[in-house]
Amino acid sequence: MLAGWLCAGAAARPNIVLILADDLGAHDLACYGADLHETPHLDRLAREGVRFTQAYAASTVCSPTRASLLTGKHPARLHITIWAEGSLAGPQNRALLQGASLHDLPHTETTIAKHLQSAGYLTALVGKWHLGGAGHFPEVHGFDVNIGGTHWGAPNTFFWPYRGGFGAGGEFRYVPHLEFGQPGEYLTDRLTDEALRVIDRAAADRKPFFLYLAHHAPHTPIEAKPADVAYFEKKLRPGLNHRNATYAAMVKSLDESVGRVLARLAERRLERDTLVVFASDNGGYLGTDRRQSVPVTTNAPLRSGKGSLYEGGLRVPLIVKWPGVTPAGQASAEPVVLTDLFRTFAGAAQLADLARAPGDGLDLAPALHDPAARLGRDTFFFHYPHYYHAPPSTPASAVREGDWKLVEYFEGGRLELFNLRDDPGEARDLARQEPAKAAHMRSKLAAWRESVGASLPTPNPNFRPAKK
Repeated sequence: MLAGWLCAGAAARPNIVLILADDLGAHDLACYGADLHETPHLDRLAREGVRFTQAYAASTVCSPTRASLLTGKHPARLHITIWAEGSLAGPQNRALLQGASLHDLPHTETTIAKHLQSAGYLTALVGKWHLGGAGHFPEVHGFDVNIGGTHWGAPNTFFWPYRGGFGAGGEFRYVPHLEFGQPGEYLTDRLTDEALRVIDRAAADRKPFFLYLAHHAPHTPIEAKPADVAYFEKKLRPGLNHRNATYAAMVKSLDESVGRVLARLAERRLERDTLVVFASDNGGYLGTDRRQSVPVTTNAPLRSGKGSLYEGGLRVPLIVKWPGVTPAGQASAEPVVLTDLFRTFAGAAQLADLARAPGDGLDLAPALHDPAARLGRDTFFFHYPHYYHAPPSTPASAVREGDWKLVEYFEGGRLELFNLRDDPGEARDLARQEPAKAAHMRSKLAAWRESVGASLPTPNPNFRPAKK
């Protein structure tokens, strides 16, 4: 089916570069309306490709989204619904015990990397993995190269040697395979160096490649190069939505990384043969970090952020440039989800059987070719049977059907209903005004959970409510 979307000059089996940011909010790029941040390279990518304005992560936190985009399956179907460390033990002092979630991406799952590897692609993961222990590292799941990928979700520091005590418990963490650096070296820059080496090697070998550059930025710890921080501190002024100069500096380094990757593709004359995708794994984090007094970021005008099933926790930037397929400078308002990348990459690589195999995503090729196209899907499901801290949220599921969205909380069975067309900020709960609509969507959500075998939270027998 893909051949119908290819234009003159498009590669039949393109290289695929997926650059995934960590905790980057839906409105953290200038081309998505950020007011403090400067992202000229990503803005240029958007001008040269298609920018999706209603893109969803598969989950409101990292590991589930990463597992979903690699396998083409919903996190609830995979039984990976919280970050890897969070799966080991949930809070024991709340009304519910969290739903069960796997720590490791099972060996029974076949990633898009494994399929591309079998099709002759060089496959490389550079950066964050966060999908299980050593027996489930990238090499086990189809990656020829693994630089930096471990079971941890965040580094102790963004500065070389990228090691030390992490968090209140002081767990010793490190980022492997980044030895022989020097003081002042910055993690985002070094991961980009390693990604460029992958491109160079693939070019020398004249081999198609899948590069998954999974940056840790701009996840906590919020650290950036001092000169960049000073630059954004001078830009701060009253009335800005974004107010964290260090975070802005992290986004600047992330943007520079994208620019360097694009430049190397052009230098190696691979630009026209390469499908480039930029996205984030969940919405922006709204808490504070270490000794900072201002929130890390804002997802305004969307409500809430990471850990929440409101739009601010789920919506992400998604930019795709595919020479010969995507028109330049177009925006698509079609709702999509990062789970769709599995089928999209399979279709791009001409893996026809895989593109038609059962799964939870769609091939985005029609919307990439014509950003005004509809994909024939109006329902999206989300499942997060866990607690989160900033801002506080309790276990919940959500469904979007057309312009309507329902959030169902497992504590007490509370329902919230929103019309996203009229109220994209989810400020007006219509559940009491539209009881039939709420009941219909709740029934649909319950049927979906049963169909995928979703793990549910259970009552905590040891919970004792605080006395009023």
